Amino acid sequence: MTAAGADAMVALEGVTRIYPRRTGPVRALEAIDLTIARGEFVCITGPSGSGKSTLLHLLGLLDTPTAGRYRLDGEDVAGLDDAARTARRNRKLGFVFQAFHLVPHLTVAENVELPLVYANVARPTRAVRAAVALDQVGLARRATHRPAELSGGEQQRAAVARALVGRPALLLADEPTGNLDETAADALLDVFREIHRGGTTVVTVTHNARVAAAASRGYTIRDGRLVA
Repeated sequence: MTAAGADAMVALEGVTRIYPRRTGPVRALEAIDLTIARGEFVCITGPSGSGKSTLLHLLGLLDTPTAGRYRLDGEDVAGLDDAARTARRNRKLGFVFQAFHLVPHLTVAENVELPLVYANVARPTRAVRAAVALDQVGLARRATHRPAELSGGEQQRAAVARALVGRPALLLADEPTGNLDETAADALLDVFREIHRGGTTVVTVTHNARVAAAASRGYTIRDGRLVA
């Protein structure tokens, strides 16, 4: 892993995460050094329990390192309090998970707008930005449908649109194709490629070799240690 650069989107130096357990501490991550440039598409693979999701949660400011330094878009964020981390997540990050987490009684467009509702964005602006995000993932014609009326692949693309509507600098995806068949997974990968070409930094963790092959750079994590 390269030395952390001031111009990187993500720069980890010596990041370790230890979870206390009654049976003894668990070292989930061990001295991780990782630099991701702005606009890269990086994939991290590894077996279950290797530390992939822990690393993604740290990158997404959902967890904090036990030791080490994390610079996000040039800012040292490792020691931020909960309120400051929440503010950075809302402003800089988008998340896509294996489960779609769409609200069933809302339309697709209303689901996509939700992050902007929480950010107190005016309704007319929300509608315009949701329409742009849905068009970006190829779902413009499904905007007024409910999630149950969509296929699994369409629901995941709606979840991607929701992650994009806040215009994040960094998109984080945790096993995004895990609930999709091969055809839907390939369609989603096309969306990620397009997002990447548009300049958004994308980091995904996965077991799927097809997802890993779509990235511009890849790492494997084993027993909490990252290898190229």
